[in-house]
Amino acid sequence: MDSFWNVLASAIGLVFAFDPDLMEIVGLSMQVTLSAVAIACLIGFPLGAIAGAFRFPGRTLLSIVLNALMGLPPVVVGLLVYLMLSASGPLGPLGLLYTPTAMIIAQTVLVTPIVAALTKQVVEDLYREYGEQFTSLGVGPLDRVMALLWDARYSLLTVALAGFGRAVAEVGAVIIVGGNINHVTRVMTTTIALETSKGNLELALALGVILLAIAFAVNALVMTLRASAVRAAYA
Repeated sequence: MDSFWNVLASAIGLVFAFDPDLMEIVGLSMQVTLSAVAIACLIGFPLGAIAGAFRFPGRTLLSIVLNALMGLPPVVVGLLVYLMLSASGPLGPLGLLYTPTAMIIAQTVLVTPIVAALTKQVVEDLYREYGEQFTSLGVGPLDRVMALLWDARYSLLTVALAGFGRAVAEVGAVIIVGGNINHVTRVMTTTIALETSKGNLELALALGVILLAIAFAVNALVMTLRASAVRAAYA
């Protein structure tokens, strides 16, 4: 136990000392994750809103695909993105493999179905409430989508945070396409795996503490946004 507490104390010391290597890893993690979530939201919000607000051929199939992709194994995503970006792949000439961009692509592929599927459910519930009003007022398709997205803004922020939580904890896909290269593609999750295997428990635990802090912060923010949405609904 003494050994554990010593390691924990050293890890917390690294966090509060703002260790340069630690901060570099955390910074790259946030850069990759926030970029991926932003792109996923740009794609997933409109896609989910269209699937939730309109009836069209293939809608059921789209819903099945989105729900199935929510559970897509990260290592499979990593492998597919790796094959796309490798020298023999269609995007090989771009030279993106083993770069932060490749990691962003992998995380985007993982997060977009989650954002789209959850958005679809949120918008579908709202459309049941407002659908007849839209029809009676002659509201156009684009205006319907924009109105529903705006009314669901608090819920969609929660959706985005759910996507962030999924992306920030990802390790399988990013290590395949990023390679865990020091000062280039090393993020929190991959560093924890590497440093634990090397026996550098202080750095691994320090990053684990930061990940836990982020998880608690995201959950607290989700609860706050849900409370705000409830208050707005009854205002």
